[in-house]
Amino acid sequence: MIRCLILLAFSVCVIFANGQKKVQPQKGEGIDALLKRYGYKDATSRTVFVNINKGKFTKSGGLILGQTYTLPEITDNETTEINASGVTHTEPLFGAAQGTVPITSHELEGACLYIVSGHGGPDPGAISIMNGHELHEDEYAYDISLRLARLLIQHGAKAEIIIQDSKDGIRDATYLSNSNRETCRGQSIPLDQKARLRQRTEAVNSLSYHEKSKYKRAIFIHIDSRSRREQIDVFFYHAPGSKYGKRLADNIRNTFERKYAAHQPGRGFNGTVSERNLFVLNHTLPVATFLELGNMQNERDRKRIVMPSNRQALAEWICQGIIRDYQQ
Repeated sequence: MIRCLILLAFSVCVIFANGQKKVQPQKGEGIDALLKRYGYKDATSRTVFVNINKGKFTKSGGLILGQTYTLPEITDNETTEINASGVTHTEPLFGAAQGTVPITSHELEGACLYIVSGHGGPDPGAISIMNGHELHEDEYAYDISLRLARLLIQHGAKAEIIIQDSKDGIRDATYLSNSNRETCRGQSIPLDQKARLRQRTEAVNSLSYHEKSKYKRAIFIHIDSRSRREQIDVFFYHAPGSKYGKRLADNIRNTFERKYAAHQPGRGFNGTVSERNLFVLNHTLPVATFLELGNMQNERDRKRIVMPSNRQALAEWICQGIIRDYQQ
């Protein structure tokens, strides 16, 4: 085996003949920054990296200075998805390019998640304008929901997608096209708000009734609408008095706080966890949390939401928070 050793400030890289690398992080470097430094750009690389380096992270999931890590296998086309188990799952709702999902870990094996994107059908939710394009909340919430569902499946979970669009898969466009064809698992979404909310909670409850998993959680994803001047962090809500709903919300919120500290030091994170008397939280049988992922009316928040890489990051952070909750 041919090896070459390259010494850098706070960084060691041993390149093996088979294309894999053993690396050490630089001071203050997080997982995403390390992967980016070595040219990994696809969303799966982070999942694979965590899976093949189990036991080498801090309690909060950070890198350890001086620890050696293995990078995912490199191909001539930059990087490749590594399917740790050899098993794949097919979900047409993710679209042709993303419909085949490699199961890369078993961290969520035995868990069942119900993913509910906000609004849909005749209700677009919050509407905003950016560079002449009309942005609808339901389209962006749906895209993040699909990305989250795919990540959950990759980690071994069962993910039930409640609001569905047979045409729109995961989309990497900045400006997502608007439509009213979304359904609640094939049923037309009613215009009346209470009927809409009842329909989706009943869909979750019906699926949950027949599900044997002991860990069942519902995730409701929305993008808020407030004053144009008000930039907000992510808000997390749970049903009043829900012990496990609060724990889930806390785990996701704390994951966001760690990620902001790693990627935007000094920015701070003001997202809060609180009780909220919402119909979907009060009437959904599985433990649930409700997420508001920014403000559609605020320019900075809009830029965060319209970038597909940011939508992927939001989904990944939510997923990591769920994994943390499941492991407790």
